[in-house]
Amino acid sequence: MESIKTLQEAIIHFQDFENCRKLMIELRWPDGKIACPHCGSEKVTYLAKNRVWKCYTGHPMPKFSLKTGTIFEDSPLGLDKWLPALWLVVNCKNGISSCELARDLGVTQKTAWFMAHRLRFALTEGGFNLLCGEVEADETFIGGKARNMHVAQRRRRITGTGTKDKTAVMGILERGGKVHATVVPSRKKKALQAEVRKHVEAGAALYTDALLSYEGLAADYAHQVVDHAVQYVDGKVHTNGLENFWSLLKRGISGTYVSVEPFHLFRYLDEQTFRYNNRATDGNPMNDADRFKLALSQITGKRLTYEHLTGRDRDMSTAAIN
Repeated sequence: MESIKTLQEAIIHFQDFENCRKLMIELRWPDGKIACPHCGSEKVTYLAKNRVWKCYTGHPMPKFSLKTGTIFEDSPLGLDKWLPALWLVVNCKNGISSCELARDLGVTQKTAWFMAHRLRFALTEGGFNLLCGEVEADETFIGGKARNMHVAQRRRRITGTGTKDKTAVMGILERGGKVHATVVPSRKKKALQAEVRKHVEAGAALYTDALLSYEGLAADYAHQVVDHAVQYVDGKVHTNGLENFWSLLKRGISGTYVSVEPFHLFRYLDEQTFRYNNRATDGNPMNDADRFKLALSQITGKRLTYEHLTGRDRDMSTAAIN
C-alpha cells in the first residue's frame, strides 16, 4: 500500500484479492488475530473457497467476510470495485458523478449512485474539538437554477422567488484548521447562533457578515462584523475562507452532480468537508494515498441501507435537517 501513489496503481493493486484481503485485515485486525465481528470470538476458520470465515461459538450468523461490519456489508460487489471507488470519491477535487463512476467501474448508474452515497456516509466525521482562535461563520443557499431545469422539474421544485425553494447551509471555519458545514432550517437567529455555540469555543475571535441573526454573540465571543454592502475585507475581519469553501462546494454541485435533492444535501456536505479538512497544506502534506487511507479507517461500524437512503423507512419531510 505504501507504494501506491496514483489511481492507476490503486486499480492494478486492488485487482488482486490477496492485496485487498491483506489491507482489510491490517485495518480491521491490526494484531493479526481474526475475530468474529458479531461475538468477538477468535474461534474462527477461514474458508478460502468462499473467501469467508466461520465462527464456532454457535450463534445465528457464524459466517462473516472482510466486508461484514463495514460500509461495504451486504454488497455483491467485490473490494476490487469498492476500493477504487473510495479512491475516486475522496480524491476528485470537484467530486465524481454517479454516471462517471458507473463508467469507470463497469456498473449501472443506480448501483454507482448507491455506492457513492454509502462512501459519503463513511466520510462523516465524528465529533472533533471545538473550533478556536480566529473563526469565520457564514451561510449560503444551495438550490438549482431554474434555467438549467427541465420544465417538469422546474414546476415541481420552483414554487416561489429568491431563496424560497433553496436549502440554507451554514459553515464555520477555523482559520488554519477545519471547517464544519451543516444544513440548517433557516437563517434565523435561533438556528445560526445554536450552531455557533455548539461548535465554537467561548472567547474565540468570531468574524461574520452583517446579518442581524448574529447579533448577541458578542457576550460569548470577540465578535466582529464586516458589512458586505460596504466592503468584503476589513483587516482580519472577513469571511473569505468560507467563501472559498462555498465556491468549491457549489462548483461540485453545479458542475459535477448537476442536481442534488435537498434531503441528500447533507451527505454532499460531508464529502466536501472531508476533502477540505484533509487537503494538502504547508502544515499538512496530505497526498491522495494518505487521504484514501484516512477514509478507509472510517468504514467500520457504519451501515447505510437503500431503504434508509431513499427515505422509505422514515418521514422525508424531516430528512433535509436530520
